[in-house]
Amino acid sequence: QVQLVESGGGLVQAGGSLRLSCVASGRTFSGYSMGWFRQAPGKAREIVAAISWSAGNTYYDGSVKGRFTISRNNVKNLVYLQMNSLNSEDTAVYYCAARPGRMEVADNLYDYWGQGTQVTVSS
Repeated sequence: QVQLVESGGGLVQAGGSLRLSCVASGRTFSGYSMGWFRQAPGKAREIVAAISWSAGNTYYDGSVKGRFTISRNNVKNLVYLQMNSLNSEDTAVYYCAARPGRMEVADNLYDYWGQGTQVTVSS
């Protein structure tokens, strides 16, 4: 079992930045790919970014490419999402997710989820 806890969400003005963090605990973090997903009111949950265990592979949804950066620190069991140039369409609850093995973009392929952190971008 892997427990995930996100932090770093909040209210930010359009054009601003936030950094989300996700800390993993429980069984070994080794070999797990990580993903950040988000869900806006009335919309389906969607992938934002994903990163492989070694950080050698990353994925970004087209809506965030060039603005968001996913990274990880395997020594500290942490995954980050640096979000720059935020706009109102980025407003959502952001979730951290983990899966053993290969990085994937489909949410149904992730086994463990955090409780989510709210990001609200005011225009």
